[in-house]
Amino acid sequence: MNTQPLTAPAAALAETLTGDGLPAYVYDLTALDAHAQEIRAALPRHVELYYAAKANPAPQILRALAPHITGYEVASGGELAHVREAVPERPLAFGGPGKTETELRRALELGVERFHVESEHELRCLAQLADHPVDVLLRVNLPLTDEALGGAALAMGGRPSPFGLDPDRVEHCLPLFTPDGPLRLRGIHAHLASGLDAPAQTAVAARIAAWTRELSERHGLGLTEVNVGGGMGVDYSRPDTRFDWKAYGAGLADIADRNPGLTLRIEPGRALTAYCGWYVTEVLDLKHSRGEAFAVLRGGTHHLRTPAAKQHDHPFQVLPTSRWDRDWPRPAAHREPVTLVGQLCTPKDVLARGIPVAELRAGDRVAFALAGAYAWNISHHDFLMHPKPGFHYLVE
Repeated sequence: MNTQPLTAPAAALAETLTGDGLPAYVYDLTALDAHAQEIRAALPRHVELYYAAKANPAPQILRALAPHITGYEVASGGELAHVREAVPERPLAFGGPGKTETELRRALELGVERFHVESEHELRCLAQLADHPVDVLLRVNLPLTDEALGGAALAMGGRPSPFGLDPDRVEHCLPLFTPDGPLRLRGIHAHLASGLDAPAQTAVAARIAAWTRELSERHGLGLTEVNVGGGMGVDYSRPDTRFDWKAYGAGLADIADRNPGLTLRIEPGRALTAYCGWYVTEVLDLKHSRGEAFAVLRGGTHHLRTPAAKQHDHPFQVLPTSRWDRDWPRPAAHREPVTLVGQLCTPKDVLARGIPVAELRAGDRVAFALAGAYAWNISHHDFLMHPKPGFHYLVE
């Protein structure tokens, strides 16, 4: 199966993991640092880069990214408190639908730099709670054609959606920004789709910036910021390919040239951290059922929910183990497709289905790539009460 091989430090550590030391998440923070540095270098200097903490909020990940990013986007009161503690004094943007009054109060107390407001009701709540000037971006659900969203793995906007305001509702919010009020409208936020390639992302960003400029000019708002969201594509079927950050950076530079006075901000998550992590486990059993081979692994989708959530076969590599100290034949599959499943009592606990392997045996280890984002943190950890995996953060 086409995969992203373990880096040398990650492979060296994986060799030492056995028995109850598995499953384990292995993160190469040196590789993450290099990847983030390349992304920052590909972007225009004046484009702000925020990390969407929901992708992977591990404190070690947050701190490794800190030298390369402008700030962090959080989407709940829990994320807000967690990120503020892990990386104090760094700029935070608070987004997400359904913010509670308790969360808004806490965000105000912690001095959140930007509020991404999703509705007129939320804006009124914020105005009522604020006792000091608050900078706001209105999240807008701009219309997009099916062609523009065609390559999206996940559409967050461009069609009926619980996220953000329809464009015609924005004008109903403008009277709430008064010279003597606490709210200050700084710009527009629009995260419309995830999983797009660089040309499609550039086209969406250009649409958002142009709409923001037109709104600002029509109402004399003097808007200075536009957040075009994240959603840069990560292709799990081709893990050796990556989003074209240089092309996207060039596109953002052109958008900035056409919209003077607007600061562009992006907030990727998955595309920053997915490539730095692996989920390493072992084959507990290898069985055949009605002519099909199944590898039963330690762990499963309660640790790595990504393939179940995205309905794909997760890329992996086999790490052969020669040791076999049992006094019976070693269960194995040879030159045939194998379905890799976990320990849960459900047929949905599948990480990869019908993948051809040269050889896979009980006792071998398997490393699932692209496990640095939306993996452990979106999984149903306590189902069946299996042990939690180990976590290893590598720095050269």
